[in-house]
Amino acid sequence: MSSIQENLKHIKSTLPEHVTLVAVSKTKPISDLMEAYNVGQRIFGENKIQEMADKYEAMPKDIEWHMIGHVQKNKVKYMAPFVSLIHGVDDIKLLKEINKQALKHDRIIDCLLQIKIASEDSKFGMTPDDARVLLESETLSELKNIRIMGLMGMATFTDDTYQIKKEFNVLKHTFDTLKPLEIFNFKPKIISMGMSGDYKIAIDCGSTMVRVGSSIFGERNYSG
Repeated sequence: MSSIQENLKHIKSTLPEHVTLVAVSKTKPISDLMEAYNVGQRIFGENKIQEMADKYEAMPKDIEWHMIGHVQKNKVKYMAPFVSLIHGVDDIKLLKEINKQALKHDRIIDCLLQIKIASEDSKFGMTPDDARVLLESETLSELKNIRIMGLMGMATFTDDTYQIKKEFNVLKHTFDTLKPLEIFNFKPKIISMGMSGDYKIAIDCGSTMVRVGSSIFGERNYSG
């Protein structure tokens, strides 16, 4: 058994049943993804739409592809035929574009709203108040081909577990506050938080979906 397969089995053995594992496969070759596929992994996360589309074409069709990176509006059309979940939605304009492209393919595309919980400036996302305004907006009520399945957030890159926990708790609290809103295209089930370094803390704080890359596939290769 390859180390990728061993890593994957080990991580899965540490996850509670209600937590979904997204194997973050960005920059990794298809051969690595197939090693994970061959021991049952069916959910892969990519951060570049073109790379994800290429892998979708080349790989088995029972895979769920998650877009976990920042999404540019002009690229949505390339993933609209097949993407299962878009994690990083942070404004209504992007939702309108996803809806438009989903309609062309007669699909409903599931999305998560990205909430900014980190203290770093570089992280994208909306405030909890922005999210409420968006969810209660008339514009959202007109988008019949998207479904907002919950929230996503990324903690500050730090060794301070107290800070990470505090940020994850903000996301969980935001989810709990927004959950009672009754909107036909808002079906909050997913809290996507936690990566290789902090997914165990995230699960303790209420995460239902973790995005793990380097702990499965090894460190990323950015060259080439």
